[in-house]
Amino acid sequence: MLEEQVFDPKRHDRTAFHSGEPLLDDYLRKYAQQQRSKGLSSVFVVVDDVNPSKILGYYTLSAAQVEVAHLSLAEQSKLPRYPVPCFRLGRLARDLESRGTGMGDILLGLAVERCRKASASVAAYALIVDAKNATAKAFYARYGFMAFADAPLRMYLPIR
Repeated sequence: MLEEQVFDPKRHDRTAFHSGEPLLDDYLRKYAQQQRSKGLSSVFVVVDDVNPSKILGYYTLSAAQVEVAHLSLAEQSKLPRYPVPCFRLGRLARDLESRGTGMGDILLGLAVERCRKASASVAAYALIVDAKNATAKAFYARYGFMAFADAPLRMYLPIR
């Protein structure tokens, strides 16, 4: 059974994780724990209870804000004219062995749900993400993410 956990380098084998994207692998190996301990990013992993040290995928969340003028005109009309608080999905990666299993969908669903729950205690308007390319943009768009008015690869999903 799959389980979401807070990343712990003592329990989770980050060296065996290979997403096919060197920058995402490098982040998990070298920087995830450091940024987590400094309060810069929260890192969550998905593991299987059969082999709980093997990371099947991970994502990171942090606080952010966005200028309302960057959002769609429809969204702008609903919001005040000053920056609004948001969550940022900084990284999302699945292990190559998880390709074709829906792991990316699972990771995104877990991230959105975590943000929805957190927004009950800490106000945030949307989850924002910087898609790395057109393929990633299409992935996020399938789930309702919308492009910023002035940056087509920067996207947001209103939390409520």
